[in-house]
Amino acid sequence: MLLQGLKQTWNLDTAFKGGSSSPELLEKMEWLQQTAVEIEKNADDFEFSAESFQALTDELQNFSAELSTAGAFIGCLIAQNVQDKEAIALRGKLEAVYAVFSNAVSALSIKWMETADEEWNAVLEDGRYEHIAFYLNEKRNNAKEKLSAGKEALINDLAVDGYHAWSTLYDQVVGKMEIPVTYEGKEEKLSVGQAENRLGHGDRNVRRETFESYTKAWEQDADFCASALNHIAGFRNSVYKHREWESVLKEPLAINRMQQETLDAMWDAIQSQKDIFVSYLQRKAEILGVDKLAWYDIDAPLSEANSKMDYDEAANFIVENFKSVAPEMSLFSEKAFIESWIEAEDRPGKRPGGFCTGFPTKKETRIFMTFSGTPSNVSTLAHELGHSFHSDVLKDLPYFGTKYAMNVAETASTFAELIVSDAAVDNAKSQEEKVALLEDKAQRAVAFFMNIHARFLFETRMYEERKSGQLSTARLCELMEEAQKEAYCGELSEYHPYFWASKLHFYITDVPFYNFPYTFGFLFSAGIYAVAKQEGPSFEEKYIKLLRDTGKMQVEELAQKHLGVDITKQDFWLKGIKLAAQDVEQFLELTK
Repeated sequence: MLLQGLKQTWNLDTAFKGGSSSPELLEKMEWLQQTAVEIEKNADDFEFSAESFQALTDELQNFSAELSTAGAFIGCLIAQNVQDKEAIALRGKLEAVYAVFSNAVSALSIKWMETADEEWNAVLEDGRYEHIAFYLNEKRNNAKEKLSAGKEALINDLAVDGYHAWSTLYDQVVGKMEIPVTYEGKEEKLSVGQAENRLGHGDRNVRRETFESYTKAWEQDADFCASALNHIAGFRNSVYKHREWESVLKEPLAINRMQQETLDAMWDAIQSQKDIFVSYLQRKAEILGVDKLAWYDIDAPLSEANSKMDYDEAANFIVENFKSVAPEMSLFSEKAFIESWIEAEDRPGKRPGGFCTGFPTKKETRIFMTFSGTPSNVSTLAHELGHSFHSDVLKDLPYFGTKYAMNVAETASTFAELIVSDAAVDNAKSQEEKVALLEDKAQRAVAFFMNIHARFLFETRMYEERKSGQLSTARLCELMEEAQKEAYCGELSEYHPYFWASKLHFYITDVPFYNFPYTFGFLFSAGIYAVAKQEGPSFEEKYIKLLRDTGKMQVEELAQKHLGVDITKQDFWLKGIKLAAQDVEQFLELTK
């Protein structure tokens, strides 16, 4: 089926009609506020028995799905228009609801922890808990690592205005930023997202001038960003101190259901294999006619051969190429395009970046990005569709059975992205185009192995230093540039010291360390993709089984069960890195 005339703006009406002034949404907000208070009272009164546990678990899952749907919808409203003041106000109210609900869950988790193992295990043996037993056990075990219910409730209450508010304020400031540039003789004012897209322009002068204006804009707001980041990090450090958690990585590792040994093995394997990617950076600099790449050269196209696709072409290309490896994902993606689940229009006023979010009560997802037709945009679109498909294969499970970790979420998205990028190389119409597409794949590998490594190094060191007091804007810039130099092996002529200010991920308060899970997902999916290419479309059934288990076990167990590998050892990670290195080797061969 040929997709034509696709809308590039999403349809949000299936969740709530009327945007931020939707009567249905406002009614739901009132219900959420009232029900959260009722659940908090039920948690206080809770006494463990098979009957009371089942009733409360059902209530928690229903409320969580409703809360998640409302939160996702409001997030969509703000993403499509960062000036939507009504939506911003609603988000503030919803954060207060989250705090009340979190208090209830914390109190319940402690009561579950205090329940005798024999009594607890006997209840969970009931078949109705098959898909959510892992999640419930996780909540119970995590309670052992936290403070008393009263203290955890205080943390949640104070977080609304003393923690999450900094993230909200950051979003508002970034949404209002305008980057003044002169392009083709005309003065323009670009949003942050539009300016970031311009950094991939084919003309180095355009890239450099855009980067200079972009950096100047961040420099002007750097003191505010430094305050926001210091307070977010300070809040987390204070909470960890009171919980007696020594490592700042304890929480992100728990959230990602992985061991420190796995994280160490992954980064050690990457560090040992960076030489080939350094060779790529050097070759790209040679082709561009510079001694070393500057930060704004990293994503530069090498030629015009990587011709742009319009939105319809991109949609058809993705749907068609998913068929050869994942027919079910192809059918699902076609549905997402036809039913307008994707916000892709290139216009000012949108937040930067891309994401996939879900409306669990509607069994639907939505994708957000800004599409300008580049190969990178096509990859992003495929990436987000991978996330969307992952949610879709879980939609018949109980809500707590769909709560997978971020690192395995990035596995599904990157798997989809690999299919499309490989297909683009295979369908290249000339050697010049093939080189450009291989270079695009190499760019992404560098992003995962170097850019994200720099983020991880910066964030780890920044949190450690923050324990001794606030960091100045100048110190944050120093830490950022040091991390970039280390991660890129000193191969750039100019770095981006204000990257700590411009990268939204550092300001997300829902999930700490929003970096290493991307690299995990990239390499984990590379191993899955290698098997998929060998087995063809028949592999998708196994792949879907793996995805359906992502909310039920630690990632080490998931890898052992479905791939038969030990991911606490470097061997697994080296195989994935070598797959990425093959693209670079092919690129180097074709550009001799």
